[in-house]
Amino acid sequence: MILWQMLRFAVGGLAANKVRSALTMLGVLIGVAAVILLLAVGNGSSVAVKESITSLGTNALTVTSGSSFGGARSAAGARKLTVADAKALATDADAAHAVKSVAPVVTASGTALYGDVSYSPGSIVGTYPAYFETANQKVAHGEYFTQDDVLDSRKVAVLGSTTAKQLFAAEDPVGRTVTVGGTPFTVVGVLQAKGGTGFTDPDDVLIAPLPTVQNAFTGFGAVNQILVQASSAESTAQAQEEITRVLLGTHAIADPSKADFRISSQASLLTARESTTRTFTVLLGAVAAISLLVGGIGITNIMLVTVTERTREIGIRKALGAPRAVILGQFLTEATLLSVIGAGLGVLAGLAGSHFRIVGIEPVVIPESVLGAFGTAVAVGLFFGGYPANRAASLRPIDALRHE
Repeated sequence: MILWQMLRFAVGGLAANKVRSALTMLGVLIGVAAVILLLAVGNGSSVAVKESITSLGTNALTVTSGSSFGGARSAAGARKLTVADAKALATDADAAHAVKSVAPVVTASGTALYGDVSYSPGSIVGTYPAYFETANQKVAHGEYFTQDDVLDSRKVAVLGSTTAKQLFAAEDPVGRTVTVGGTPFTVVGVLQAKGGTGFTDPDDVLIAPLPTVQNAFTGFGAVNQILVQASSAESTAQAQEEITRVLLGTHAIADPSKADFRISSQASLLTARESTTRTFTVLLGAVAAISLLVGGIGITNIMLVTVTERTREIGIRKALGAPRAVILGQFLTEATLLSVIGAGLGVLAGLAGSHFRIVGIEPVVIPESVLGAFGTAVAVGLFFGGYPANRAASLRPIDALRHE
């Protein structure tokens, strides 16, 4: 029997049980689409995190409290970073060569009110004007708050684009007053949109002078982090050394291995986040692969039923001289057709689904995942169809003809 005859018999066999064949292909379709979509979500999350970190600039350094060596001075027991630490970094003569600007940062949460509109920004940030340049935050409308606003603890704020849109819709926010936790803030500027990053939105923020936020929300204690901008991308290593030297001095620590603070560059953050998202993507792919395996088991189940139902037909064909390879090839072709059509439809479904945001993440399809999922589905169909086909080909003609 030549190939086209096998295909014709296989198509006829599948068409004879349309609903059963469609349900079997649906299992493969879901498995392939799940592999493509979940890997696309994982890849999209990785791309979003990478864009978010690189948008801060290659010469930004983040200083947080806590030991990077896992020693006795854990994050809980470490001395907290303070505004005095930031001022020491900004005023140190040696560090001034490598450090361009320093911005202590505190974060809080609260609900902003404007008229009848109530909205909770993703974060309320208290900092210095240097924060905007260091964090690559540019004003799209209005202006930044100034150092005088910080010194006078003025109740002014710059809004992220998402926060401005939620509170003011199409209205111009600049010059308006929003109330957060009972404190009125006059909006002086709106930031340019930086784009979403999956689970977090960098544009969902309200930024105000540090002492204003401390007075209204956090108190005048520790700061959450100190954002440092190195003079250039090439001087980040020198800036890290200077930051370490200054903070060891202000924290009275003689042994650098016992430092109670961490300095993270964008490169180290990127490496850590990429490692995390890679693990996340692999886990998503593993979960999706299980659904593909279930689809393969469905093929085995349906083909066993088909062989049982067509046992007499197999007996007649073998009695008329059909060789074992022909019977084997016919049922293998049916199993392969089920997996090929199901996988093809699954690829279309996966590509179509990747055009929609999933849990806030823009999926980014990995071409290798499309080819891999399709190839794996076809291989699964061949593998799981092999046992029923071999069982059909091994039937003795006399036993098959006696089958009721």
